[in-house]
Amino acid sequence: MKHPLRRALRTANTLITVYYAYMLEYRAELFFWVLSGSLPLILMGVWVQASQEGQFELSPLEFIRYFLAVFLVRQFSVVWVIWEFEREVVEGKLSFRLLQPLDPGWHHFASHFAERFARLPFAIVLIALFFLLYPQAFWVPSLSNILLCIGVTFLAFVLRFVTQYTFAMFSFWIERANAIESFWFLFYLFLSGVVAPLEIFPPMVRAIVEWTPFPYMIYFPASLLVGLPVDLGRSLAVMIGWTVLFMGLNRWLWRLGLKRYSGMGA
Repeated sequence: MKHPLRRALRTANTLITVYYAYMLEYRAELFFWVLSGSLPLILMGVWVQASQEGQFELSPLEFIRYFLAVFLVRQFSVVWVIWEFEREVVEGKLSFRLLQPLDPGWHHFASHFAERFARLPFAIVLIALFFLLYPQAFWVPSLSNILLCIGVTFLAFVLRFVTQYTFAMFSFWIERANAIESFWFLFYLFLSGVVAPLEIFPPMVRAIVEWTPFPYMIYFPASLLVGLPVDLGRSLAVMIGWTVLFMGLNRWLWRLGLKRYSGMGA
């Protein structure tokens, strides 16, 4: 193994370990953050009732499993980097980050990644409680579906992180860049599969939505877990394409923003 790779792995291990310990200091807060992501479980009851009275592609049992999968995917793909980065820029704390031989984005990425492990025990407890309330919904996904879901959920987290971190770059020009995220979140909420699976969308609307980044942040990994039919190759291609696009835009805005930031006396 080459020296640069060993150094990168050592740096990543240090960052994740430190931020994991930091996140463990806020166990009570993490518990409430996990509960705040329970919207899919609330919407589940609505769609189960609707499926019993109407004609949908999914059965009541499939709705239950789908929204449980959405709950899980949301737990491991939630992102808040725009608020942290915005505060660093507005308060001038980014200057200290720039003195380090590491892009500030990696600090944010490591803290998000470590937080996934810190909230895992709470998510497991809620899942166990869920199956106590809905024992008929218990199922064991195939090993291939589990592995695919884990891998795609990580890609969904990366896509969500890169998207929001790109919006965060506008903090160099405006004081409330999070307003952009708030507007984007409206589309994310309705088009990602959080409110409803894509199966209930009209065919033409679904065909358009599938070319946007939103379904691949929630619907795609959730569908893999419950076994709903998806076009794996096409979905991965669209997902990776949007990730690369936002990464390129992010680096461009970062270079422009740093010139403005240094010009302000930082």
